[in-house]
Amino acid sequence: MEKKKLSLRDLSDWKEQSRKIKMITAYDYPMAALVDQSPMDMILVGDSLGMVVLGYESTVPVTMEEMIHHTRAVMRGARNTFVVADLPFMSYQVSSKEALRNAGRLVKEGGADAVKLEGGSSVAETVRAMVSAGIPVMGHLGLTPQTATMLGGLKVQGKDEAAARTILSDARLLEEAGAFALVLEAIPAQLAELVTSRLSIPTIGIGAGAGCDGQVLVLHDILGLFQRFTPKFAKRYADLAPTITDALSSYCDEVDGGQFPAKEHIFSMKPDVLSSLEAE
Repeated sequence: MEKKKLSLRDLSDWKEQSRKIKMITAYDYPMAALVDQSPMDMILVGDSLGMVVLGYESTVPVTMEEMIHHTRAVMRGARNTFVVADLPFMSYQVSSKEALRNAGRLVKEGGADAVKLEGGSSVAETVRAMVSAGIPVMGHLGLTPQTATMLGGLKVQGKDEAAARTILSDARLLEEAGAFALVLEAIPAQLAELVTSRLSIPTIGIGAGAGCDGQVLVLHDILGLFQRFTPKFAKRYADLAPTITDALSSYCDEVDGGQFPAKEHIFSMKPDVLSSLEAE
């Protein structure tokens, strides 16, 4: 039975029903098509593509054009999965007007079902403007990779009382601004559970414990495709990198040894045609 794409109402209902939301990143057509065949509820076209697909050192260099390009590819593969696309660094911080324009591009040109942006009180009015324009917005609190340098690096956030209170306050502000869901990244599990209990919108955790309404991970982490590092909160469900390198090595060996292409991989012509050509 073909699965049906979720709606925002479904997500709201699922929180009331304590039904978990499953979300994964994807950045291209073939992976999105595979995710679409799975029970996955949502895809995030994350700006993490900068690191795991484009080879940047961080998410900061990712551009709007790159996000639109990858979102369009994902949408072609994910026919029945709700897709959220990240607004990249400096695409929404300059002004609400510019943020609205860029969010609109991800939806109109990229085809995304919703957009995601990082930040709390500083982006609340921007979120409100987007929602008023009819663009569904997912928030993102805790460890916000685009501004990780200001947070002291890729570290757990919200561990002391002041930082925890800020996250609680920001979560309420984003809900009031109209965000339909909230990603909580790398915060103590107890804090994530408290945030989740105080919001009427779903929370989706990444390194935030099991008390969130859903979970999201990076596809390349769970498949063992990104080898630079593996976050503490990521679980590897497959180790495909060695399988891929072994396949590539076998191909090279067979080309060197003349085993590939074999008879079943080639095309032939009729003997009389070949004879005619050889006779010239």
